[in-house]
Amino acid sequence: MDKVALLSLSNDLKRITTSIQRGSKENADRFNKEAVRWLNESKSAKDIYIKKLLVKVEETLKLENDLRKAEDCLMYSVLLQNRALSGEKN
Repeated sequence: MDKVALLSLSNDLKRITTSIQRGSKENADRFNKEAVRWLNESKSAKDIYIKKLLVKVEETLKLENDLRKAEDCLMYSVLLQNRALSGEKN
C-alpha cells in the first residue's frame, strides 16, 4: 500500500470539504482533480478494505459539490488516514 498516495488523497478530500463549506467551487474542483489523480495511483493497493473505500471515494468525487459531498469526503478522509497510519505499526 502506498502510504504517500493514500495520505495525499486524504488531504485532498479534506481540502474539498473545506472548499465546499467556504463556498469556493473553483478550489473544490481543483482539489477534486488532484484527488482523482491520487485515487488512481492508490488503486494498486492490495488491502481489500482500502479497495472498497476507494470505490466509494470514486463515486463521491463524481457528485455535485454540495454539503453531502463535503460530509462524505471528510468521512473518507479520516478513514483513509487512519488506515494508512495504522499500517505503519504492522
